[in-house]
Amino acid sequence: MAADSSGPQSGSSKTPIDISFRNLSVEYSPPLRADAARNRVKVLAAAAGLFSERGVEKVTMDDVAAAAGVGKGTLYRRFGDKSGLATALLDHLETELQEGILSGPPPLGGGASPAERLIAFTVAYLEFLRDSLDVVLLSQTSTTGARFRTGAHAFWRRHCEYLLEQCHTPAPGIAADVLLAGLSAEQVQHWLVERNLPFDHLVDALTQVTRSLTT
Repeated sequence: MAADSSGPQSGSSKTPIDISFRNLSVEYSPPLRADAARNRVKVLAAAAGLFSERGVEKVTMDDVAAAAGVGKGTLYRRFGDKSGLATALLDHLETELQEGILSGPPPLGGGASPAERLIAFTVAYLEFLRDSLDVVLLSQTSTTGARFRTGAHAFWRRHCEYLLEQCHTPAPGIAADVLLAGLSAEQVQHWLVERNLPFDHLVDALTQVTRSLTT
């Protein structure tokens, strides 16, 4: 299938690959040296844990370097500053979820019904937010309408729209927008933090909302 360079892309996308329903672009950077790759994995894992535990604002680059067991110079050369580190972490986490959609097992990947896949996406995306809420919130609210301009949002939207089309949902594009509005980091933070809603209860509630869009 021919590549469509205008298709949605992940945060770090540049080259397109086929996604079976329409061409969506996901880029993979050239492989790192083995030691650099190991350090990157350690740094991203350390950053994810610290950001989740303390929040982005309360974590320093020194904290991440110490937790990852790498030199501060290595950290700064690779990521520049905390903003660059947060962006790299978000790209990494988004790519993992995208790969689950593209080639993972059902129900998130192919092989399940469209309704089952959409529910699996809702659950997986909520888990993604739970583990990286501060970072995603920062990226989605940095400027007015920021979340709509990311390649990752376009990827999620097209995936949801396609599945809703397969379920014969009226106005599938609008339905996809409604679902993703409920999955925005700001809205999820409101439910979890301001409303103090338990995560499991939120998953159950949004699963029911998602199911209602497919029937």
